[in-house]
Amino acid sequence: MSCEDCFKTVPHIGTPSGRTETIAGVETYISEPKGATGGQKKILLYFSDIFSPFYINSQLIQDWFASQGFTVLGLDYFFGDRFETLMTQPGFVRETWRDKIVQLAHEHTPKWVKAVKQRYGTTDAKYFAVGYCFGAPFVFALANDPTFNLAAGAVAHPSSLLDPATKQLKVEVFENCVEIDHAFPAAARRQAEDILAKNKAHYYFQIFSGVSHGFGTRGDPADDAQRFAKEECARGFLHWFNSFVA
Repeated sequence: MSCEDCFKTVPHIGTPSGRTETIAGVETYISEPKGATGGQKKILLYFSDIFSPFYINSQLIQDWFASQGFTVLGLDYFFGDRFETLMTQPGFVRETWRDKIVQLAHEHTPKWVKAVKQRYGTTDAKYFAVGYCFGAPFVFALANDPTFNLAAGAVAHPSSLLDPATKQLKVEVFENCVEIDHAFPAAARRQAEDILAKNKAHYYFQIFSGVSHGFGTRGDPADDAQRFAKEECARGFLHWFNSFVA
């Protein structure tokens, strides 16, 4: 499920510090901690909203997680067919585009995840996942994969969670939500909480008022409430992940 807020954005200002590599045939944004030494690596898989991991807002968020000690990888499951450039083109049909990229994402994400795990291994690495809006269901799919052994997952303003995979969820999960959200309304949020409680999962919900769906990546930094929600969302995720590092 999506809503109009899924497709709205305020571009942020900054200079990305990551690089681009191709992993399993998918262009990937990679941002690594500076001056990293030996020891266990913290690998964060970044599942972006429909603006892609190469959108400036997403790049800056990934770089921030990298500055906090995570090796961050964001796959472009849109294969360059990015909404930010298409949305102003005459004749662009949003629904047709979304149907296509949903299929692409579901087809290529599992192969990309497998390649990432082969690249970094399991001996000296611990894996985390974060998903925003469109990317949230991929976090839960990964959490339900018993072969992957995800340490913890986190999602912000999810757009579709009440699927069969979610109903089996038991892994540690943090959900950052907004009080009024047409993509993930209060009734669905409470149902998701009931499912997690029934499964005796380790979970945490944080709910913001006064902001819209998309606040975690696309809120307006000039607005105090939106800036606070965005920054607190990222800080909360960081503390959540770090609590599972040991």
